[in-house]
Amino acid sequence: MTTNKISSKFHLFFTSLLTFLLASGSGFSQQTLETTNQTLRYSRYSRLSPKIIPVKISERTFLLQMPIEKLEDNPVFDDYEFYFTILSSYNQAFQNENLTRLQENDLKKNTANHFYFEQRIQIPEEQEEAIALIKIVDTRQGDEYYYHMDLVGPFILGHPNFGAYYGNDVPFDQSFLIQEEALLFKSNSAVSLNRFFYPTEFASPFPPMETKPAPAPREVEVVNQGDFLVNTPRTFDEKGYYFIQSDTNSTEGLLIKTVSQAFPRVETWEDMVDMVVYISTRREHEALMEASDKKKALDQYWIGLTKDEEAAKTLIREYFRQIEFANILFTDFKEGWKTDRGMVYTVMGPPTGVTFRQNAEIWTYGDLNSNSKINFTFARVKNILTPNYYILNRSRALQPEWFKSITLWRSGRMDF
Repeated sequence: MTTNKISSKFHLFFTSLLTFLLASGSGFSQQTLETTNQTLRYSRYSRLSPKIIPVKISERTFLLQMPIEKLEDNPVFDDYEFYFTILSSYNQAFQNENLTRLQENDLKKNTANHFYFEQRIQIPEEQEEAIALIKIVDTRQGDEYYYHMDLVGPFILGHPNFGAYYGNDVPFDQSFLIQEEALLFKSNSAVSLNRFFYPTEFASPFPPMETKPAPAPREVEVVNQGDFLVNTPRTFDEKGYYFIQSDTNSTEGLLIKTVSQAFPRVETWEDMVDMVVYISTRREHEALMEASDKKKALDQYWIGLTKDEEAAKTLIREYFRQIEFANILFTDFKEGWKTDRGMVYTVMGPPTGVTFRQNAEIWTYGDLNSNSKINFTFARVKNILTPNYYILNRSRALQPEWFKSITLWRSGRMDF
């Protein structure tokens, strides 16, 4: 009799404790965007790359285009579980059982390069914030891939009411387009679109410990290239970036960054000189910039760092592989390596932790549970060209770790 009373009291205590933990966010089930580690988004070994591209049907209705790029050879659909949902905040909890499972018969297309889903969703009028989330689980090893996109919120100036597509009708899901390649534009509410061209070049960013603001151009050149009809392929021939709009009086549009044929790889010796700025002293970089024979000067630079020709070749290959990944991952209206996130990624490598808040993206390096870990915080900035524009919160406290990584690069010992 006594045992039963103790068991009942223990059960009541355990149930109350579990309820408290779940309500307070301490339970394992309280996964949110703010607590989810999205490090696979920037991993060099990811097998998939999901995206969400919203097309506005009306102020509160969206067509969610969800192209998932296949990075591994011949992936099998059944090796993955696909989910999506709409969240009302970055700290709203979600679990698999609260997400919508996407099955193979939900695929709109299954091409050599993409799994492609579409979902039409309606956001309630009273909902002040809406974030679309896709989650993919690799059932072979438990890896979890995430991608989210704000539909409604304080950092969103609007989404376009048209879409851009490759020749196979899969949405254009890259952050850049090779010059002279064509895209097909479709819209249910516009018969023509307007094209504005910005032939702007940008300088590389200041390092993380430089607290004074970088110089910004007072004026940006823009060329109105007129309108063009939807449902016809359109090429983009000039290098820079374009902003496509159906209504020039609105803030809604689509950014298209045009790049050379070699991109995301390095194209010229002059580009290589620009890109070593992150691991060079000012004097070294100025000497490279002034050299008449850039190839010879670069050869001497790399061998001078390592004192070994084979080690120099390895270092060159690894450094410019980082540049390539930065270009793929972080290009917006700037080349990826020239963005703050691209700079940190190039020098520090892929972060061990990536979390998001409504107004920031936080990268962690080192053991996530260690006091010695270091965080880079990128503040989200409202921008008409892209809803995902981030600027590093610079601090002199970042200098020791930054110089440590540069020393590893210069000694040929950086390894990701």
